[in-house]
Amino acid sequence: MVGLPPTFDAASYKKAQREQWNKDGVAWQRWNSTLDRWYGAASRQMLEQAGIQPGQRILDIAAGTGEPAITAAEQVGPDGYVLATDISEGVLELARQAAQERGLGQFDTRAMDGEKLDLPDTSFDAVLCRLGLMYMPHPVTALREWRRVLKAGGRVAVVVFSTPDRNSWGAVPAGIFRRRAQLPPPVPGQPGPFSLGNPGMLEEIFRSAGFSTPDIRTVPAPHHMGSAAEYVQVAREAFGGFNAMLASLSQHERELAWQEVEAAMHAFESSAGFEAPGECLVGAATK
Repeated sequence: MVGLPPTFDAASYKKAQREQWNKDGVAWQRWNSTLDRWYGAASRQMLEQAGIQPGQRILDIAAGTGEPAITAAEQVGPDGYVLATDISEGVLELARQAAQERGLGQFDTRAMDGEKLDLPDTSFDAVLCRLGLMYMPHPVTALREWRRVLKAGGRVAVVVFSTPDRNSWGAVPAGIFRRRAQLPPPVPGQPGPFSLGNPGMLEEIFRSAGFSTPDIRTVPAPHHMGSAAEYVQVAREAFGGFNAMLASLSQHERELAWQEVEAAMHAFESSAGFEAPGECLVGAATK
């Protein structure tokens, strides 16, 4: 794989990610039911490919506000254990509260960098990561760490977005924001929503990290809402990456950018409402 650009500062990037999610986690949680409609099929496919069984120990990386870790905790039952980790302490507190409300005593949280796990070797039966691996500066390093903490025969399962041409919900706004903020296009190897969207690339990083029998599947993830305006409301509140792209602009310029996005997203409206194309890759492999 192509390495990161020389000017890319992974430490600063991770710091910004942590701050972003500490700030935006509540909004993501507020839209949980909508996000589950969009990504629920991919999440269920990931859990199935992970082969989760009652009594197992599961590690969820970049767990956010609690899914799919909470669902995994329900699947392993009271004799199992799920550890939800994330770089953001704020979102993990939301996850802990959600699990507590469901009475899941087998659920725990710890703030942790997904590329450097403070966990013992061979301590988990499966590792999950939904929509997190593509934002990590060194995905092969991350997967090697996840392999380290897996037991022999353990499974890793991830969800990432596929290519921009299959994800208009994100590619259209990102294109507008890049132009208005005069941001350079992403270079190969730079983390971002579509950085692992090629199935061959995802298989390659599994194998480079030492995993065997990678299984990559495509899952549609159309983004349904009542209207383009409703979609923009979700995107503005829950997708902190979009707002980060606009950080250099004045408040007025940001508003103009979002207005342009809403106008462009009207192309996905019909008498049935709003539906922007989306697609995920679900990949799993064995230690």
